[in-house]
Amino acid sequence: MENILKINSIIFLLLIGCGCSSLEKRPVIQDVKGEHKLTSDKIWLSHEHILVDFIGADSIQPDTWNHDSIIKEVIPYFEELKDFNVNYFVDATPNYLGRDVILLEKITKKTGVRIITNTGLYGARNNEFIPQYAHEMTAEDLAEMWINEYENGIDKTSIKPGFIKISVDNSDTLSTMHQKLVKAAALTHLKTGLTIASHTGNSKGLWPQLKILKENGVSPESFIWVHAQAEDNNDNYLKAAEMGCWISLDGIGWELEKHIEKILFAKRNGILNRILISHDSGWYDPQKEDQAIKPFTNIFKKLFPELKSQGFTDDELRLLISVNPSKAFSIEMRNTH
Repeated sequence: MENILKINSIIFLLLIGCGCSSLEKRPVIQDVKGEHKLTSDKIWLSHEHILVDFIGADSIQPDTWNHDSIIKEVIPYFEELKDFNVNYFVDATPNYLGRDVILLEKITKKTGVRIITNTGLYGARNNEFIPQYAHEMTAEDLAEMWINEYENGIDKTSIKPGFIKISVDNSDTLSTMHQKLVKAAALTHLKTGLTIASHTGNSKGLWPQLKILKENGVSPESFIWVHAQAEDNNDNYLKAAEMGCWISLDGIGWELEKHIEKILFAKRNGILNRILISHDSGWYDPQKEDQAIKPFTNIFKKLFPELKSQGFTDDELRLLISVNPSKAFSIEMRNTH
């Protein structure tokens, strides 16, 4: 009898252990206020910007930004989002280009919108926004820094990134620096489960990035092809979707017709479940006296009415604005098998 009780106790402890392990592996979302469980019924804007400073990595001075002035300027654009019940706002501004997590935290407290920030580095525009130290570091060194931001917080705060943001100059042959960025992102994903969003443009620069991910055991399902609206051959969307890649059409704040045509193509070809949409809007620029901020509402005021007139159902619109982004930005390991 005593042996049976011991065996039952061991089984019970194993079940608890398995249960805890299972809970830990459940997908979650990380915003500036903390981590919480994934739900697929909230409204997302999956690629926007609050502040962007184009002065360059060697000259940028976040301490000079006036938070009160910035908040006064951008809050009216967040107020407009209340009519559309926007819950999640992905701020895609990377480090050394204007990432300011304290500013994001202040705005989320004022508005109630959950803002998601990032770790990583931005290599496009010939490494203008890459700090000097990154040129001298290995991919492993960079990954260690990015993992530390996820595990311990950004810039000595408790605020953690909800995804990895990188970028490459668009080429079918990536530079050594940009190969390093992609590998660092892959290594960071393997340790954290953070999704990789890469400013890419047309598909020329996509395939070498996916090759590096594969070499490091990371599935394309962990990768968001940012600015995919720049691709002229829609058949490449089919190839990317078949591989599991997320396809982000994120210039709706700037143009509309091209996006409508590409979304209709995705529906006709059964890949609507791999499409993300957003505006790439905002952009308070601390280097300018007069701001020209673009609103975050074209999807709701212009795109959705047009898609409905083309026969889109509420479920299909919900797929684009809620289901897909919640899956794309969920934190979970996506390894190759």
